[in-house]
Amino acid sequence: MSRRRLAGLMALGALALTASYPPFTLPVLSFFAVTPAVLLVRQCATDADPRRAFRWGFWYGVVTQGCVLYWLVVALWHFTKLAALGYLATIAVLGLWTGALFWFTVRVRLRFPRAPLALVLPLAWTALEWVIGHQGDVRFPWLGLGTSLADAPVLVQWADLAGARGVTWWLVWCNVLVAEGLLALPAWRLMARRLAPVLVTLALALGYGVWRQRTLPVRVAGVVGLVQPNIGYGEKWEAPGDSIIAITLALSRRVRAQARPALIIWPESAVPGYLVQRPTWDAAIGAFVAEGHTPVLTGAVHVEYTAGGYSTYNAAFFYDSTGRWRGWPVYEKHYLVPVVERVPFVPAAWFRKVPWLDRWSGGFGRGQTLPLYPSSVGRFGVIICYESIFEDLARGYRRAGADFLVNITNDGWYGRTAGPYQHASHLVMRAIENRMGVARAANTGITEFVDPLGHAYDQTTLGREAVVADQLRTSDVVPLYVRLGDWVGLLSVLATLGFGGALVVQEWKGSAD
Repeated sequence: MSRRRLAGLMALGALALTASYPPFTLPVLSFFAVTPAVLLVRQCATDADPRRAFRWGFWYGVVTQGCVLYWLVVALWHFTKLAALGYLATIAVLGLWTGALFWFTVRVRLRFPRAPLALVLPLAWTALEWVIGHQGDVRFPWLGLGTSLADAPVLVQWADLAGARGVTWWLVWCNVLVAEGLLALPAWRLMARRLAPVLVTLALALGYGVWRQRTLPVRVAGVVGLVQPNIGYGEKWEAPGDSIIAITLALSRRVRAQARPALIIWPESAVPGYLVQRPTWDAAIGAFVAEGHTPVLTGAVHVEYTAGGYSTYNAAFFYDSTGRWRGWPVYEKHYLVPVVERVPFVPAAWFRKVPWLDRWSGGFGRGQTLPLYPSSVGRFGVIICYESIFEDLARGYRRAGADFLVNITNDGWYGRTAGPYQHASHLVMRAIENRMGVARAANTGITEFVDPLGHAYDQTTLGREAVVADQLRTSDVVPLYVRLGDWVGLLSVLATLGFGGALVVQEWKGSAD
């Protein structure tokens, strides 16, 4: 393959994959977006060159993820002037993983030529998504391929059976068959045989989706109010905290007067500091709640003191109808943004000894519990910010008996990039997987509701002060995915390990001979 054709395929792959995700609404691209990757893998397998597969895979990963995640430069700029380095490090690591994916797939194909690419590549791709979501302090499963169909919820209703990773497996399988069909041209009959299974499964997915949308018992839980104060990133830390609390309370009074909601939700870090250290803020929020007997959930920083010191947490506080929060557990964020909220793998104190690294020394503690909070609209669990990309938290809440899910976030650091739209799209999959309604309060947008069929409604625009009040819709159905967990991801990992073990055995036998 010439360098020009190689560059063209990588550019096409980057363009197609980027346009598969929000803010674009082109679900058809999901069935073609990774065909350039399939063609690159096939070429390397034909040439019997796993090393070239790794090189091509690395650059394919760097180029595609570099385009999809370009907003990282904007987001990290709020924290450090080394933003570009953080961005490059992220896409380089993802590129290494993609290189390993290409290398592994080609090695399996060369050793076991009867193993079809339509089996090996979906297994390895899905296993890689699982690994990226489980790599300790630097886990970052942002935008799995399955999430690219969040803009076509009718096609992913079967995620209540297999989860988002089941959709990923299917899409990679479809892309392999589409690529093989295109390569079969001008043999039209052969191309039709390759594409027929894709069309059949597409019809099945559509049929299941239409049936589920017609038959799922969706109920109205009650009115919930969402507050979007639109406090800019710089303003949040530079403006007087009293004025920020006053703005948020004024918006809350407005939504209470307009709709009399059963619950009001403020965004992540709506309280700009340690709540336990600001009794006047605590008293003001408590008085507002007690005045109207309307519970409030708000994000704030929490601190816990121990004999050996203290720990801080990005947290959520629930004020019950009496205006008190101390009778309820504080939700402490489980999954922390690498570097920004927690330095990966090393104690934060090490970084704080070097002044210019202090901005890279996020030292939040990691929460361990999943408390459920009561309200007249039902019991709910909380996820903060990008915890929406981790499917296990929402599933854990549903297993524990949650009626709906609350996501509080502050997306102000994304600016007006694709980041906020990509971020919100994950909730479509969480709603379908768990058949739970979702209420999302975002500081600068997107604030919205998502019903248990994955349909978003009452979405706000970015960068505007707003309040939203509407009926939260949810369901009492506990789907198979909640009961079985991420079985597609786990089976893909086990199957990939099986192929890897077979490769090792074959290598050992070859060296012994």
